[in-house]
Amino acid sequence: MVFKIKKNKDATIQNYDSEQNVKNPNFYSVEDATFTGDVIKKHLQLEGFKVPYLEGFSTEESWVEFTIFIEEESMYHLNFPSYGIGGQKVNKVFIDSKYVADITANADEFADSFVSYVYLEPGKHKVRIEKSWGYFAIKGLEIMKIKPIDMSTYIVDSKLVNPNASINTKRLMSFLTDQYGKRIISGQSSNEGHLGREFSAIFRETRGKTPAILGLDFIDESASRKSRASGPDVLSHAKTFHEIGSIITFMWHWNAPEPYLYDTPEHPWWSSFYTEHTTIDLSAIMNGQDPEGYRLLIEDMDEIAKLLKELADEQIPVLWRPLHEASGGWFWWGASGSQPFIDLWQLMYHRFVNVHGLNNLIWVWNGQGKEWYPGDEFVDIIGEDIYPGKQAYSSQASRFAQAMDYTDKNKLIVLSENGCLPDPDLLERDQVMWGYFTSWNGEFVVDELGNYSEEYTSKEMLNKVYHHKKVLTLEKLPDLSTYPIK
Repeated sequence: MVFKIKKNKDATIQNYDSEQNVKNPNFYSVEDATFTGDVIKKHLQLEGFKVPYLEGFSTEESWVEFTIFIEEESMYHLNFPSYGIGGQKVNKVFIDSKYVADITANADEFADSFVSYVYLEPGKHKVRIEKSWGYFAIKGLEIMKIKPIDMSTYIVDSKLVNPNASINTKRLMSFLTDQYGKRIISGQSSNEGHLGREFSAIFRETRGKTPAILGLDFIDESASRKSRASGPDVLSHAKTFHEIGSIITFMWHWNAPEPYLYDTPEHPWWSSFYTEHTTIDLSAIMNGQDPEGYRLLIEDMDEIAKLLKELADEQIPVLWRPLHEASGGWFWWGASGSQPFIDLWQLMYHRFVNVHGLNNLIWVWNGQGKEWYPGDEFVDIIGEDIYPGKQAYSSQASRFAQAMDYTDKNKLIVLSENGCLPDPDLLERDQVMWGYFTSWNGEFVVDELGNYSEEYTSKEMLNKVYHHKKVLTLEKLPDLSTYPIK
């Protein structure tokens, strides 16, 4: 039997192979699915077939579940022919009660929606879609056996997008690309630095292991926050940790400039990086309708550039990850759509590189959507932020594959934020070798007393990760100040 991935809206909605006129054993109809909530069954007439589908999923208890049978251990594509009611909708896929990935149903007509590179063992499995956005329709589930991710994916050019990148920045990128596909570099976010609660808890529980990457945030350096309160000395933390041979990454929860703050109990000034807590309109700023807003954004960027320049003056390279998670829309820099975001990204790149001469930055783009990609000439590394739930240690291969699709060029792909740690054995099995991980802080690592918390990653898994042969900790890093440039 010929089985193909079909990209048109009609081919995937029936459970028959049109070439041989027999039932397709790789397709599971909603006729055989279990569902609950406000979900209702309807039918569509197509080419002589009465095709069933499910519609609804607007209540919290709504879900649909397929029972599938796998004969051979392998990687698979899962295709859910579906559409979003009233617009694009995103919902969650679970296999045997474990979160796997999100599926996106495009607006108003049935089309393929893939979860790619899912490892399945022989036997029976439960595949469930649970409401996230809800409001979609689905016709079934197709299963397609595939080969693992090709190892050629991990052959990445170490050349940086900034042609004037500093020597130490080139050294770091050479090291990252040399390790890519072979080992994953450990990282931890903490604005308290490497002597703070998160690093200390990891060090205690792993009997002396330290994350190789320190993740810091310029959250308190936005002008509208800095004028009201002071935060930790993140530059000092970066310099101190760099001195002992580590890697530094910075992000920026960019609080909107002062004129765009509500500054009310319902919308506090300190949370104005969130769309709902600010009046800023990036589209109006970037298209020239709000020139004062443009000036204020430039002022904010220039202040952050001064801080990064301090690190540049001390020859400290930085994995620079601004404007993160734009496609989600929950931050103001993503609330106006992809084009204003891309314009802002490119503006920041030109401002930092060509005006301020910041040659110590490796540009980590974390837009999390293909239409948000600003172009290969502005991106060194692609980052994905993934929070799969508690003690969900999968490789997240589907998200890795999604990131691969943002560009035709091989780019280094990393876990720029993660909740629980990924199991290195599953990374090896699935051939999904993220360049590095950077666990988020607070409850994902420690409890209120600063003790290690097992809520997201058990102590057993923590030790497995930090002592694994495929994981690089600070203790295993080479001298990056002398690392050969490729």
